[in-house]
Amino acid sequence: MTAMQRWQLLAILIAIGILLYLLGPVLTPFAIAALLAWLGDPLVDRLEKSGLSRSGAVGLVFVAMTLLMLLAPLILVPLIEGQIAILIEKLPVYAAWIRERLVPLLVERLGVDPEALKPDRLIALVQAHWQQAGGVATQLIAQVSQSGLALLGWVMNLLLIPVVTFYFLRDWDLMVERVHELLPRHIEPKVSQIARESDEVLSAFLRGQLLVMLALGLVYSIGLWLAGIKLAFLIGMGAGLLSFVPYLGTILGLGAALIAALVEHRDLIHVVYVLAVFGIGQTLEGFVLTPWLVGDRIGLHPVAVIFAILAGGQLFGFIGVLIALPASAVLVVILRHVHEHYVQSELYGPAASGKAPPRRRRQGEDGDAGGEDDAAGSPPTQATTARKEFDAGEGSDSASGDGGGGGD
Repeated sequence: MTAMQRWQLLAILIAIGILLYLLGPVLTPFAIAALLAWLGDPLVDRLEKSGLSRSGAVGLVFVAMTLLMLLAPLILVPLIEGQIAILIEKLPVYAAWIRERLVPLLVERLGVDPEALKPDRLIALVQAHWQQAGGVATQLIAQVSQSGLALLGWVMNLLLIPVVTFYFLRDWDLMVERVHELLPRHIEPKVSQIARESDEVLSAFLRGQLLVMLALGLVYSIGLWLAGIKLAFLIGMGAGLLSFVPYLGTILGLGAALIAALVEHRDLIHVVYVLAVFGIGQTLEGFVLTPWLVGDRIGLHPVAVIFAILAGGQLFGFIGVLIALPASAVLVVILRHVHEHYVQSELYGPAASGKAPPRRRRQGEDGDAGGEDDAAGSPPTQATTARKEFDAGEGSDSASGDGGGGGD
């Protein structure tokens, strides 16, 4: 690629970025529809291979996705509402247990300042963080409620998403082929390879990790329900949905479940039940769910996952937390190719350009090396010449000895 071509490609990318930024509010329903179409395209392709037409497969997948998105709120909202009602009802009991049992234990064993654990200060701290976390939702509601026109625009966007999703699903392979044809030929192989690997990584995360989170949530919820915890669904699903952050879901879910078991039942057997539930969940995640649904394609170390989430939240807020892991997974793919390019470059070293480094001769290989040097026509070294003269002298002495023996 020449310097002019690099500048042209950079200018095109900058122009596309500026255009996407300016059209951001309009592109939101199209981006959501593209995400839904990308998630459903593998199932459409599988149904198409089984003998269905493209339109028939798209129709089945679209109906299934629509029913799922409609039925999920109808099932989840009553469950969450019931769990929150139980939590509000039991909140004085939890507060009394924390004040009478947990706070004295922390003060006695860990030396925690009792003033920092007063209910008033804790409630104020929770309210402050809740207000910060709900800032995006507050601004969103304020913008929507400013005028009926804005509310109408939101409704139109919601109605536009399923329509655009259907057409994206139907023409997904054709759109990918058209984008592939627009790529400059000299960068097409590398861009296609990066795109395929990024697609595998994002598929492993968005399809696989979401299924892992839902499966873990169900395992925890059912297990805690069998253990007699009244807030089983709220604690279990919360722990499962937070499992994309290493150890965070397990620590928070286990702590909440242990407190619920101690407050509700006041015995150790239910504590053992809770520990068994989370132990079984962690075993299933490590040996069954993650290897089967995700595999090793993401390639992110747990420390890198935590850093990515914190960095995304610091830079872009709540939206940054949501996109931190997918963006990091794609960045890992790009950095892998950058590393390969660096290793093969002249900057890395002479071995990168295909020239093998000189092989150091090991002890005991002088005779072989000397023979190879003679065969190659290279001048013999002083050590090699002395070795040959010594061998020749030994050979003449043995020959004369044999001759004398024969004469006797």
